[in-house]
Amino acid sequence: MSVVVREALVLAGGLATRLGDAAADVPKCLQPVAGRPFLDHILWDLRRKGVRRVVLCTGRLHEAVVAHVGDGSAFGLEAVYSREPEALGTAGALALAAPLVEGDVVFALNGDSLCDCNLAELALRLRASQDVDAAVALSRVDDSARFGSVTLDADSRINAFLEKGAAGTGLVNAGAYCLRTGWLRSLPVAPSSLEQGVFPRLAAAGRLLGMPTEAPFADIGTPESLAAAQVSVAAWRRKPCAFLDRDGVINHDAGYLCDPGRFEFMPGMPEAIRLLNDSGWLVIVITNQAGIGRGKYTEADFAAFTAWIDDRLAEAGAHVDAVYHCPYHATAGVGEYRRWSECRKPEPGMVLQAISDWEPDVGRSFMLGDKDSDVAAGEGAGVRGILYSGGDLRDVVRSLIE
Repeated sequence: MSVVVREALVLAGGLATRLGDAAADVPKCLQPVAGRPFLDHILWDLRRKGVRRVVLCTGRLHEAVVAHVGDGSAFGLEAVYSREPEALGTAGALALAAPLVEGDVVFALNGDSLCDCNLAELALRLRASQDVDAAVALSRVDDSARFGSVTLDADSRINAFLEKGAAGTGLVNAGAYCLRTGWLRSLPVAPSSLEQGVFPRLAAAGRLLGMPTEAPFADIGTPESLAAAQVSVAAWRRKPCAFLDRDGVINHDAGYLCDPGRFEFMPGMPEAIRLLNDSGWLVIVITNQAGIGRGKYTEADFAAFTAWIDDRLAEAGAHVDAVYHCPYHATAGVGEYRRWSECRKPEPGMVLQAISDWEPDVGRSFMLGDKDSDVAAGEGAGVRGILYSGGDLRDVVRSLIE
């Protein structure tokens, strides 16, 4: 069984009483933020971090959520639904949805907050501590009065949830969790609050981990925070991007590589990708794959191998947001693959497509490759090209993003 978590529960059934008339006919999770429903930002973030299946925990205005998300394919996900027959609170809603979870560990997120934390690291910490049932991402905010703060012991266990009202900087529940499915299924399907009831009891038993993060945090629980999120979420979505060649940068170039047995990370990988993740950068792989065109392996083989690499990265707390590949070759391709293509480096087609799809901050982005063709592809798309000539990639990346 893979130790990688590819599944998430999203709490999308809140009553939204503090939002008043704004949420009378529009669920809180679908409130417009930075030009699109807030839930879109959550699903976008989950998909780029490797989640592939989402259970949406709905209640009031269930039909609106289903109409918007559907089967999830528009978001690159599989979406299924758990609908509350009555208001069950956050813990009750998760307990109701627990039978739909397929893995032994699952992420859970509030549908009215967003924290760009390292979910893979959250899962790694939970799996490394066999005597805990849940791990919580904790965001450091300047004023914790509205949320109530959290304190940790020396082993990163949460030992206290402090009452709301105390002003000042503090760690607060960021609304992103990693939970053991067996524990989740032990919760009663009855009205209950995760934050006010279940987690404090779990903390008192020493079975709740906390992971502090400096990652951006936004919530839309009040009219004031909803207004503030319009600016903060828009700024968060406009990320710089590290475009990376694969063979020769992420892994040693073994020649038409599509075999896990021949795979070896380059020095400093995957830690360099994790550094980019934790620094708020997009990471997009841009790779020529003429091995497909030459008949050495198929598109399906390449997809399976890419998924295998994604798992190895996740096991190290890292992820790539997307992979773009070009299978064509003008002279050595076979059949339909024998043609010139604007996507094959040194042409900039793949980089241009990624820019169109992801809308990064191009001025701060770079293309890192081990060949002149990689540099040319980046520069042809208006992205700074960097030629990698060896060394620890952590140092290389650090020098580029500082």
